[in-house]
Amino acid sequence: MASITFKNQPVTLLGQEIKVGDKAPNFSVLANDMSEVTLESSKGNVRLFSVIPSIDTGVCDAQTRRFNEEAAKLDNVQIITVSADLPFAQRRWCAAAGIDRVMTVSDHKDLSFGQAYGVAIEELRLLARAIFVVDSNDTVTYAEYVTEATNHPNYEAAVEAAKLAK
Repeated sequence: MASITFKNQPVTLLGQEIKVGDKAPNFSVLANDMSEVTLESSKGNVRLFSVIPSIDTGVCDAQTRRFNEEAAKLDNVQIITVSADLPFAQRRWCAAAGIDRVMTVSDHKDLSFGQAYGVAIEELRLLARAIFVVDSNDTVTYAEYVTEATNHPNYEAAVEAAKLAK
């Protein structure tokens, strides 16, 4: 299991750690319009899942903005930001920030994504910062669990993995 800290304090992650080569697990989250989004919803596409603790924090804000910029340069890659924020808060933030290329989805309802990908923080009911790239055949080609949740992920490695995934 991945080992992470939040503000330098160890936290417990629920679910199984996902590794490169694993079949991507299914999940059920909510889009900003309250419709259900699953792994199946984007079947046949390369997906980059950008997982963040909360859209209203500095690093999460920067991470989402960075991937929104990268999305313009990535052909045939769907970037999905996942957090436990309410869909209403995500929609408000995206509108204020001008985010239009990244889909934000809420795992607030039952932490389905968080438990399926081993990023649900038991103590906080938030998601740990992580990046997963899933190819068009639903195989994980990149997985990064950021060891300190307040740090940035390796953007360059994640974008390169998305470019290489088919």
